[in-house]
Amino acid sequence: MSEKLIKIPGPDHPITIENKRAHVTVSVAGKVIADTRDALSLKEASYPAVIYVPRGDVDMSALRRTDHATYCPYKGDCSYYSIPAGGERSVNAVWTYENPHASVSEIKDYMAFYPDRVDAINIDA
Repeated sequence: MSEKLIKIPGPDHPITIENKRAHVTVSVAGKVIADTRDALSLKEASYPAVIYVPRGDVDMSALRRTDHATYCPYKGDCSYYSIPAGGERSVNAVWTYENPHASVSEIKDYMAFYPDRVDAINIDA
C-alpha cells in the first residue's frame, strides 16, 4: 500500500481556522442535533467556510457512524455519521477528522454538517 500524500496549507491552498464567536445550532426533523457557542469556522482555499462544532456539543445519540470514509491530503482521514431522523437525505450528513494533520489540529474532536443534509444550521451572533 502506498503512503498517503500529505500537503501543507500555504499561499496556493490556504486554510484558516477561527473561533466563530456565535451561537450555532443544527437541527434535523424538528430536533436540535448540535448546540454550541464554541464553534470553529474553517475556510479552505476558495471553498465556502465550514462550521465545525465540538463533539461534546453534538447529540451523539442522534447519530450513527457509517463505513463511509474519505481522505483529504490537507486534513487527513475523514469519518462520517448519518442522522437516522433525517431519513435518506441525512445519510453521511456529518463528518469529522478524528486525527487531523498537525496543520489543522484545532478541528480534532469537532464535527461538521452538510447544510443540504440537515434542516438548518443557525448562526446567531
